[in-house]
Amino acid sequence: MRIALDQARNAWLVGEVPVGAVIVRPTADGPQVIATGYNRPITEHDPTAHAEIVALRHAAHLLGNYRLPELSVYVTLEPCAMCAMAMLHARVRRVVFGAADPKTGAAGSVLNLFESTALNHHCHLQGGVLAADSGRLLKEFFAERRERYRNRHRAAGTGATAQAIPTGDAVEVDHSDFGEQLRR
Repeated sequence: MRIALDQARNAWLVGEVPVGAVIVRPTADGPQVIATGYNRPITEHDPTAHAEIVALRHAAHLLGNYRLPELSVYVTLEPCAMCAMAMLHARVRRVVFGAADPKTGAAGSVLNLFESTALNHHCHLQGGVLAADSGRLLKEFFAERRERYRNRHRAAGTGATAQAIPTGDAVEVDHSDFGEQLRR
């Protein structure tokens, strides 16, 4: 999960929501990192370029198979429905996530696709691993974005007030900031 947090910091450095993922496989010498990824839908102009999808694509390419049955995915934020289904389709063995996402989480917060009896594959799911670190990273990212938002509006003389500035919980993605980013 610490590697996934490093990947999340990479996302922040390029202006993306700081979510990171790492895919590992078990070996006799311990876990082996197969692929990593971080959020990049903005930089790649690709709505599917979430950290998990980026890492899954890389792992599948490196292993020459879209099925990844022995692998575990570690991700700093609870997967959304798209990412959960991609991991289930890839047949990963295990998914471990950090912070819960009460707005779009598909691993128990909003719904739990991993436990759906309608689906033919299930994997081991574990949440809350380094949740405080993952949540703090997201909170700091959005606090910085809100501060830049305030400063831009102060400089422009638009009179933005605290009520107009999006706020978010420590462990959830504040989706309200995305609108401002799209207007730029």
